[in-house]
Amino acid sequence: MVETTLSGAAQHQILKNDPASEWMGLKVLKIDDGHATVQMTLRQEMLNGFGMAHGGMIFAFADSAFALACNPAVLSPSEADTITVAAGVDINFLKPAYQGQVITAVAIRRANNGRSGLYDIQIFAADPTELTASVSTKDPGSYGELIAEFRGRSRTISKK
Repeated sequence: MVETTLSGAAQHQILKNDPASEWMGLKVLKIDDGHATVQMTLRQEMLNGFGMAHGGMIFAFADSAFALACNPAVLSPSEADTITVAAGVDINFLKPAYQGQVITAVAIRRANNGRSGLYDIQIFAADPTELTASVSTKDPGSYGELIAEFRGRSRTISKK
């Protein structure tokens, strides 16, 4: 089940029917306009044949953070008929992550022009005991080691 730790805030509207994020065990730490921070714990079924996190799992996790940063948590009337989706993405894997580690994705909007946007998502991994007790959103290093960088290009389109 998708978990949210946003005190008093409604769950993000796109998570209400997102089986992939639910299966991953996505935990929302923070959502603001153009920003999302999410976490999940790597499980055995998320590993590849080398015993490390499957690249597709890291990609899917980063993609969920990207979607949360691109779309408003609560739709205004002018946004009700549109969604923002990926127009293209690139990912660079820097280090492996392993079962039991907590991975954190920090998604930030870099540019927005009309219906197009540009987002950077950094993915960090840490053993649960190594996570800083009071994680600072201003210090991404408190989430562990940088394991991947994902750059997404977004496009706002009609829901139809």
